[in-house]
Amino acid sequence: MTAAKNDFSVGSVKKLIIAQAIPLTLAQAVQLLYNIVDRIYIGHLENIGDLALTGLGITFPVIIIIAAFTSLFGTGGATIFSLARGRGDTDEAETVMGNVFALIAGSSLVLFLLCFFLRRPILYLFGASDDSFFYANQYLRIYLFGTFFSMVTAGLNSYINAQGFPKIGMCTTVLGAALNIALDPLFIFVFRMGVSGAALATVISQIASAAWVLCFLTGRRAILRLKLSKMKLRFSLVKKIFTLGLPGFVMQATGSIVQIVCNNQLQLHGGDLYVGIMTVLNSVREMVSLPVSGISHGAQPIMGYNYGAKKFDRVRQAIRFTAILGTVYTLFAWAAVMVFPRFLMGIFTDQAETVTLGAEMMNLYFLGFVFMAFQFAGQITFQALGKAKEAIFFSLFRKVIIVVPLTVILPALGLGVKGVFLAEPVSNAVGGLAAFTAMYFTVYRKLK
Repeated sequence: MTAAKNDFSVGSVKKLIIAQAIPLTLAQAVQLLYNIVDRIYIGHLENIGDLALTGLGITFPVIIIIAAFTSLFGTGGATIFSLARGRGDTDEAETVMGNVFALIAGSSLVLFLLCFFLRRPILYLFGASDDSFFYANQYLRIYLFGTFFSMVTAGLNSYINAQGFPKIGMCTTVLGAALNIALDPLFIFVFRMGVSGAALATVISQIASAAWVLCFLTGRRAILRLKLSKMKLRFSLVKKIFTLGLPGFVMQATGSIVQIVCNNQLQLHGGDLYVGIMTVLNSVREMVSLPVSGISHGAQPIMGYNYGAKKFDRVRQAIRFTAILGTVYTLFAWAAVMVFPRFLMGIFTDQAETVTLGAEMMNLYFLGFVFMAFQFAGQITFQALGKAKEAIFFSLFRKVIIVVPLTVILPALGLGVKGVFLAEPVSNAVGGLAAFTAMYFTVYRKLK
């Protein structure tokens, strides 16, 4: 009965996407609170807030790299999982989930060892100054102990959503974020642990979320369960997981590269203050991108399931609805950011100079934010339908081919620190339109 209820090949496509997107968006919003709450508390630390926030920004590339490997296994496997479920192949679907868990467990150990013992050269490579390194190191040395738990939470939670349990998936992050919100002020201010306290609160919260995910996927309520017998790696399946997970990995990994280049260019042309401002702008971008990301990822299992079931008209409906709804939202979000930049900066810091300069940079950074909707719609369609090469190409195109060179070239052309912030909107416009146009002509029109 549960399997029939979660059959994505029947019912309104719009309602199915909304039913998936709302709890997914809420779950992502709560997940974001893990880091956002840390940044807000740290940014308001007396006397050291701005510098501590800069130190936290230096750790972003490491956190993004961990997320990239999580996406490589979690997203790649989820696509195969949805396609197998659409075909009714439950054994294949459970084998995918088991293999993904084994890959996450192995990679999390390797990432922890490398990042923990090499964190000093890594942080300096990623843009730390002598002043900001102190706070970056304080945070990262504790945060890394949660690597396995954060990867399990983010990587396996999608298998709860793909079975048609988005509310359970939402509870995963609600549990962790609520715990983090409660523990942050306790560790940071009451126990006077500062930046280290924020990291410790995050790790404890990640442990709780991972426990929730594993309990559900091994319990009776799950349609397809995580089983020890399915964790033996199957080469042909691992190859497929890697292939389909590469687009998400590339998007995350190239995001890390962009952040590293940005941090170094900001240090060169503006110093620690502008690295801190970029930390805030990244936080704001993550917040306002949540709904369009939730819409896109809510549509992914619908597209994959119906493509596997050969219901191509329903796939086209899902693509149209995702693109239109995403465009409408990003237009409103763009307008809101342009009108209230000082308010958004003030959430993270009370330093007048940082708020003033940050508001100016925010207006540059968010120019043309609407084009993000096209990037999401094109990318998620390629990914959901198993077209890995196209998804990988457009990930590389926007980040590596456009953003990274512009981040170096624009400041050198006389724009200085402003050039670093302008590289993002240019890439959104060019990359977003290219991805959507290619998807329209190579996928959407051929699905008739």
